[in-house]
Amino acid sequence: MTLRIAMWSGPRNLSTAMMRSFSNRADTFVSDEPFYGAYLRETGDPQPMAEEVMADMDCDWHSVAATLQGRAPDGSSVWYQKHMSHHMEGPISIEDFPDHRHAFLIRDPRRVAASYANKRTAIRPEHLGTARQREYFERISDRLGAPPPVIDSADILSDPEAVLARLCEALGIAWDPGMLTWTKGPHPNDGVWQSHWYDAVNTSTGFGPPPGDLPVLSKEYAAVANSCMNDYEALARFRIVAR
Repeated sequence: MTLRIAMWSGPRNLSTAMMRSFSNRADTFVSDEPFYGAYLRETGDPQPMAEEVMADMDCDWHSVAATLQGRAPDGSSVWYQKHMSHHMEGPISIEDFPDHRHAFLIRDPRRVAASYANKRTAIRPEHLGTARQREYFERISDRLGAPPPVIDSADILSDPEAVLARLCEALGIAWDPGMLTWTKGPHPNDGVWQSHWYDAVNTSTGFGPPPGDLPVLSKEYAAVANSCMNDYEALARFRIVAR
């Protein structure tokens, strides 16, 4: 039986480093943004490498969802699925995954906007995915009668072992110290877009240093970040921290 973990993140959230971390577990298979192609086909969002992404992926919402509810492709006992919450613009939502264990990876929107600015020429609040993360968090909390795990990228970078060990506990899986390191370079399960987006993580072998001072943003990017702060702060109240 496969234990399926859906990690709901936004872009530039330490999400790929987290995927690397889980991929280094002996018991885990990872998937990289499986709804990305469907999102691009649904919305026409002019993202880098959009045509290459759609050509490389299953772009049917229902087909992707059905696959994600099965066994891990390599038979692993844990299947970690990295999801971008802002991708969920089609007929599939978190409600279609009642048997997954859901978790939420958040980051201060001001840091997200600054990182995203290096890769795009324009962003909207929807691109950060924070509002949908909060919506999904509240849906799962209502269904379970308790909040699902929330982790903040700043807390992970400040004490990765403590925070990830507590995340594993919350997900009902054993802590594996192998999650603290990984092999440098691309991963076999990276999406085709890794050549554009994953330059920093591909040079890493583990989590980086704690975050420094908040970035200075242009007026445009500051407005985007500010519009996401209420949702971020609502989620951050539930975040897992080191004991």
